[in-house]
Amino acid sequence: MKKALIMVHGMWGGSWCWDNYIRYFTNKGFDCVPVILRHHQNNPGQKSPVELGFTSISDYADDITELITKLDHLPVLMGHSMGGLIGQILASRGLVDKLILLAPAPPRGINALYFSVVKSFLSLLTRYQFWKKPHRISYSNAEYALFNQLPVEQRREVYDKFVYESGRAALEIGLWWLDVEKNTEVDEAEVKCPVLVLTGTEDRMVPPAVAKKIAEKYKKVSTYMEFNHHAHWLVGEPGWEKIAGKIDQWISKI
Repeated sequence: MKKALIMVHGMWGGSWCWDNYIRYFTNKGFDCVPVILRHHQNNPGQKSPVELGFTSISDYADDITELITKLDHLPVLMGHSMGGLIGQILASRGLVDKLILLAPAPPRGINALYFSVVKSFLSLLTRYQFWKKPHRISYSNAEYALFNQLPVEQRREVYDKFVYESGRAALEIGLWWLDVEKNTEVDEAEVKCPVLVLTGTEDRMVPPAVAKKIAEKYKKVSTYMEFNHHAHWLVGEPGWEKIAGKIDQWISKI
């Protein structure tokens, strides 16, 4: 029986984010299941439903919980960026066999407001009542925050696939102390599965210092890997095969 590999994309993304990894891990014998988060099915540029602005990280996690409970075994879960935070929540619910976090967004309690992060989100944070509205990162901000290690000729092609994201989810991650419902809180004592945290030294969206804090949070079960000359777009930057290979080795050994 093939092992299920649930893949959870980050902000503005979709299942297409995992195309490289789907090919790689399908060839390794996994049953790859790339998730499309709630309200992310729209075509790029298409107007998003108003409900997206109010969608919580908990809503995303609940949807994937429903998916996992239909499986006959606990899956390996791989999450990128915001998808990594969702993965941490699901692991704390006991729903994950092995957890792989690529440039993961941090849970409640970990400060992520470094200069580069604030610069990346400043246009959103200064938007009136942004936590109630869908938003889409600008191309210039995406180049700075996400694509700084992606070849210039590839950046527009990737950006043009981006859809709108939840303003509420952005607040819950970046300004977690304002979220009275504590939707991004993760009890590290409940994360008992092996956890792999991967980061790039040039990541401006989730700086390595933040990724290290996440690995430290789960220090009883975590492994930390840092890759030189890589940034936030670990799913598609040149050399992604090396990262996928390290993940495959880790899965095999654990």
